[in-house]
Amino acid sequence: MKKIILLSVLAAVIAVFFAFDLDQYLTLEGLKASQQQLETWQTESPGLTTLVFFLVYVAVTALSLPGATIMTLAIGAVFGLFWGLVLVSFASTVGATLAFLVARFVLKDSVQAKFGNRLEAINQGVEREGAFYLFTLRLVPVVPFFLINLLMGLTPIKTRTFYWVSQLGMLPGTLVYVNAGTQLGQVDSLAGILSPGIILSFVLLGIFPILAKKLLDQIKQRRVYQGYQKPAHFDRNLVVIGGGAAGLVSAYIAAAVKAKVTLIEAHKMGGDCLNYGCVPSKALIKSAKVAQQMKDAEHYGLESVQPRFSFRKVMQRIHDVIAKVEPHDSVERYTSLGVEVLQGYGKVIDPWTVEVRLNDGGVQRLTARSIVIAAGAQPFVPPIPGIEDTGYLTSDTLWEELAKEDDIPERMVLLGGGPIGCELAQSFGRLGSRVIQVERNPRLMMKEDPEVSELAKAALEKSGVTVLTSHDAVRCELRGDDKVLILSYQENGEPKEKEIVFDRLICAVGRTARLTGYGLEALGIETERTVITNEYLETLYPNIYAAGDVAGPYQFTHTAAHQAWYAAVNALFGEWKKFKADYSVIPWTTFIDPEVARVGLSESEAKEKGIAYEVTRYGIDDLDRAIADSTAEGFVKVLTVPGKDKILGVTIVGIHAGDLLAEFVLAMKQGLGLNKILGTIHTYPTLAEANKYVAGEWKKAHAPEKLLAWVEKYHDWKRGKPQTGSAAEKSRAHSGNQA
Repeated sequence: MKKIILLSVLAAVIAVFFAFDLDQYLTLEGLKASQQQLETWQTESPGLTTLVFFLVYVAVTALSLPGATIMTLAIGAVFGLFWGLVLVSFASTVGATLAFLVARFVLKDSVQAKFGNRLEAINQGVEREGAFYLFTLRLVPVVPFFLINLLMGLTPIKTRTFYWVSQLGMLPGTLVYVNAGTQLGQVDSLAGILSPGIILSFVLLGIFPILAKKLLDQIKQRRVYQGYQKPAHFDRNLVVIGGGAAGLVSAYIAAAVKAKVTLIEAHKMGGDCLNYGCVPSKALIKSAKVAQQMKDAEHYGLESVQPRFSFRKVMQRIHDVIAKVEPHDSVERYTSLGVEVLQGYGKVIDPWTVEVRLNDGGVQRLTARSIVIAAGAQPFVPPIPGIEDTGYLTSDTLWEELAKEDDIPERMVLLGGGPIGCELAQSFGRLGSRVIQVERNPRLMMKEDPEVSELAKAALEKSGVTVLTSHDAVRCELRGDDKVLILSYQENGEPKEKEIVFDRLICAVGRTARLTGYGLEALGIETERTVITNEYLETLYPNIYAAGDVAGPYQFTHTAAHQAWYAAVNALFGEWKKFKADYSVIPWTTFIDPEVARVGLSESEAKEKGIAYEVTRYGIDDLDRAIADSTAEGFVKVLTVPGKDKILGVTIVGIHAGDLLAEFVLAMKQGLGLNKILGTIHTYPTLAEANKYVAGEWKKAHAPEKLLAWVEKYHDWKRGKPQTGSAAEKSRAHSGNQA
């Protein structure tokens, strides 16, 4: 009842304010019109005028009414800089605190009760850093002040903390506005607008947020680096931990701009992509594809044959491919580029110092202005009981382990239905292994649209893979010489179990960022599933950056390199200009056969996010080159803004889909629509024509029918087509009479 009464009183006061047009007095025009009268009152009754202004200002801020800015200017004009500053500072803080208390009294309990779980992290953050958050918002108001008052009332911040932080945080801005008011008070003609004083005041209004932001950055840095002694000089401009894609590109950029940079890598240069991921898997995929083409030779008028091969030679070819690519990422190459490469384990000792435990047993310490953490990720092994006893392989270990085998494992179980799992399952299936792929989710490749998942499943099954979705790995057992995996699943609502005997078990259920072993914990750098960074890829310490798989949000080689540019440039030149990492156009491809490539939104994501879209689709089974190559399967699907050709996302399923996607990636990055793609000449006959044809499908769907109807009439007229109706009859009669 108390809450209802309070809300009723507040609503009545606000209604009266607008009903009697009192807001007209809180405009710049109203201020100028009443300026002389206000100054007269101040001269005749200074105490009463001050009290009235104080109470009105408190009411305006407490009720979140419009006009507080105008009142601040008015007070500056009437009371001058010093007393105006005092009056506004206290009145605004008292009013803000009243609004804060009302929100807390009326809403806090119900909001916390309803959203308590979701607000837990916010509550903890406010209890820990609430004063700093509030000070930041007050100093640089990214949120309107009245919203800050109301929202902070819903948090556990103490009232006295809210009051003194608000008064302190609003003081610089209040000073600027009151000073502007003193200058406005002197304007009595248009010429006064160009006076130096008022020009200076408006300049201050413009640059104040920038200065406040700089001040806040300085305050934050002082807090973050408190307890650490910054070196007077540095050994390096940049130290990079990790020699994968992100680390290599970061070091390369630094060396290219003549910075002194050290790259630290404990194991193999090139990271996961070269040694365990992209390169070996694509080499395996190629061998498996050739084997499948031999089986399918009859599709090309040739005689199909069952491929005969040495599995050991297949695996050796993979290592040969790695060896051929290896020089691109070698110590020798990067040393020649100007990068110092240290082979060992790097550990961050303090924000500017890295200790390197060299592989040869030595220890070296380096100081650097900036540090880039590019430690990568590692395969996740699910905690399945008994898995250590039966043994398992991951995408990191299978290349070395299987290279020791003379024959391909006859019975293989592959856990995981994501891109890595699907690529490996299809490849080993095509090479003759009896592969059973297990996925706990209801479909493969859950990040793609359901129709893509179905096509992927069909492609894998065609390659001899048994796909078990909605199956969960429960435990592994050794039964004599047999290794057994027990799965659980549902059948008609009843829980069931299934046993699979296997020779090799491959875990491909995802990868986790490497977050331990190089000093993050001691420095208090926050981690969750990845290293926590801001939009500039800065960690808790502004001079320490993270890039690549260790930073997320994507685990692709090309995004690691993309992030590395931002990390390196911000690390070296961030004091002058910082760049926010741009994830607006990120492509990726799953290299099964047919390939699945995507950029931007999928249809499922658009629906989940409530984004309006149109779908345009072209079937590759209609494409001349695909028909000629006997690869006529798949589609190009484009999501566009309704009624426009702006591309929101593209999914391509088909041969060389990853290559075909590049045109759409370029279009989205450069803001080009489907009309531009339609107007581009594509060589005939190529697979790339699919991109043009899908643009043509969009154009047909958006043809201007009314205009075309008039154009048709125009062409009829130009041909002299006989008219219909009475006019035509008169014409025919006239012709008959002449005859």
